[in-house]
Amino acid sequence: MGVQYVMEGSVQWSGDRVRITVQLMDALKGHHLFSDRYDRELKDIFTLQDEISMKALTAMRVALRTGEDARGSEKGTKNLDAYLKLLQSMEQMQVVNKDKVALARRLAEESLALDPEYAQAYAHLAIVVLVEVYLGVSKSPRDSLDHAEELVKKALALDNSNWYAHSNLGYIYVWKRQYDKVLSPAERAVSLNPNSAWACFVQGVALLNLERFEEAILHFKKSLRLSPVPFNQCLYNLANSYRFLGRYDEAIATYKKLFQVDSDHLQGHAHLAATYVLVDRHEEARAEAARGHED
Repeated sequence: MGVQYVMEGSVQWSGDRVRITVQLMDALKGHHLFSDRYDRELKDIFTLQDEISMKALTAMRVALRTGEDARGSEKGTKNLDAYLKLLQSMEQMQVVNKDKVALARRLAEESLALDPEYAQAYAHLAIVVLVEVYLGVSKSPRDSLDHAEELVKKALALDNSNWYAHSNLGYIYVWKRQYDKVLSPAERAVSLNPNSAWACFVQGVALLNLERFEEAILHFKKSLRLSPVPFNQCLYNLANSYRFLGRYDEAIATYKKLFQVDSDHLQGHAHLAATYVLVDRHEEARAEAARGHED
C-alpha cells in the first residue's frame, strides 16, 4: 500500500486490570521506532482510551516530527479533543503564511475553549500571536506583543514547570528588545528540558542578541541535532552567527542548508547576498539579491 509507518498494538485484561501495548514500525525498513506498554485499572474505558491515545500520539511525534519537544503537549490536560486541537494548530505553524496562521489561531482558541486550564495551549497561542506580528497581520504590534506576554505568563501561572512557556517568554523578550530579561527564562527552559530543540534554539537567540556568538552557535547546533526535522529559523540564526564572527564560508554553507528547508526565506537570501559581498563574490551577490527580490 506504500505506507511507511504502521502502528500496531494489543490489549490484554484480567479482572479489573488492562495491559495495552503499542508499537510504531517503519514498514519500509522493518524496524521499530518505539514501543510502549501501559498497565491500568479498567475503571472508565473512555477516559483510558483518551489517555492512551494522547500518549501514543506524543510518542509518534517524538519519533517522527519534533523530537522531545512533543512531550509537553499532553501535559496539563485530560481532554483529548483539546489536545488534538492543539496538535492541529501546531501543525499549521509548520508553514508560515497568513492563512495557515489564522487557522492556527482558531484551533488554539478552540483548544482553550475545551480546556481553559491548558497551559501548553496558552504558551502556543503566544507564539501564534508573535507570528502574526512577523507577518504584518497585527494592527498594533506593540499591543500584540503585550498580549503574547500575557498569554505566556498565564501559562506559567497554571504550570511554572512548563519549559515551553519559559522558552516562549524569553522569545517574546527578544521581540520586545528587552535583552536584559531574555536569558533568565531561556536558561530556565533548558534546565527543565535540556533535550528540547526549541528551548536550545531560544537560548541561542538570546545569546545571539547579547552578541555572545560563539555560545549561540553551540546552542543552535545542539538544537539542530535534537530536531528530527531541521528548523529554518535555527539554520538562519546559525548562519548569521557565523557571519558576525567573520566565518563566512560556514555562514554561506549554512544559508544554503536553510534554502533546502525553506527556499523562499527572504531574509536568508538577503543575508547570503550580503555575505557574498563581504568575500568579494559580487556576481553571486547580485544573483542572490535578485533571487530574494523575486521571492
